[in-house]
Amino acid sequence: MNANTPRVLVVADDLIWSERLVRLLAEVGAIPTRAGSDTGLEHALWGMDAAVVDLTARAYDPIRVVERCAQGGRRVLAVGQHDDVALRKRALAAGAERVLAYRKLFDDGPATLRAWLDRAALASGQRP
Repeated sequence: MNANTPRVLVVADDLIWSERLVRLLAEVGAIPTRAGSDTGLEHALWGMDAAVVDLTARAYDPIRVVERCAQGGRRVLAVGQHDDVALRKRALAAGAERVLAYRKLFDDGPATLRAWLDRAALASGQRP
């Protein structure tokens, strides 16, 4: 681990999906941290560079969480159902950089997350 290793908060209340996201992020070289609700979100966000937010959660308001995570310049990747266009638009308006369907991360998670993290490294002048 070095100072350029991205720290990514995973906000998801589904244990299996949360575990999968944490594992995928670790696999591509990020330092993932998990939050299962918006309780303690402020504390969990401290020191995070980015967040992955599950939009279909029941334990928190996902749009509010996207807004809060995006504050302070954090990158936010939201994940949700591919056919919920209205929720996708709301997440983008709230500050999500992208909204991906669950299937995309299920089928091609490592490459998709690596590309997302590498874009940030290139934008900041770091080498991926």
